[in-house]
Amino acid sequence: MHAIRSRPKLARLLAGVLALATLGAATDMDPINPTCPLNPNWSTNPTMKLTVEKRGGMKVMLGEGRVDAGLPDRLAAALKANPDVSEIWLRSPGGDARAGNAAGRVIRSFPGLGTRIPAGWACFSACNFVFMGGQPRVIEPGGQFIVHMFTSTGDRAAIDESVALGTDATTELIGDVEQDSALLASEDNAFLIKMGVSRKLLTDVMYRQKAVKGSGPDKSTRRCLTLDEALKYGVTYAVE
Repeated sequence: MHAIRSRPKLARLLAGVLALATLGAATDMDPINPTCPLNPNWSTNPTMKLTVEKRGGMKVMLGEGRVDAGLPDRLAAALKANPDVSEIWLRSPGGDARAGNAAGRVIRSFPGLGTRIPAGWACFSACNFVFMGGQPRVIEPGGQFIVHMFTSTGDRAAIDESVALGTDATTELIGDVEQDSALLASEDNAFLIKMGVSRKLLTDVMYRQKAVKGSGPDKSTRRCLTLDEALKYGVTYAVE
């Protein structure tokens, strides 16, 4: 009888151990990017999927996946088809920087439409600019707003090819990257002003990150804002 009674107790003990192990895995930090979780939950959809659902008594739109060039048009059409959506919840690894800016402007064109990064979800890179289009904006505790330095070309193959072609080709590529980077920086600055976010987010945080891993000991390429920093720079109006 004793052995039979102990089995449920053993099962509960094993379940508790499993739950603790799962929690630990979920909160493991990235040794290369120590402010961020090791495995951010930012969706593997190759293009952002827009799904309308009822959550907590309100109608929300889930935006999950990569920010692609077609997102602004799809988002505008989806919002027009669902005018009673209250918030957009975001989970994304980033993507097309200019499409992120454009999608943020689409959101801002719908007065009172909020954005949210739910607990356990991550919004990285171009997704930051989609998120900043909301009024209001909320990052839940456990939600991740992850920034980095944009890059006009992270394509190492393109760089290697230009080097192989010689000095002129490399110089031309560098010139193109510099020009496009300057334009994108100007666009980002104007976007933050329009969205009511401090431009210091760019100078204090985003532009201090590396675009690609360096050869030195510091190989970090991204930074997760704390909730206090999100409030400080005006990324959020409220933290729930």
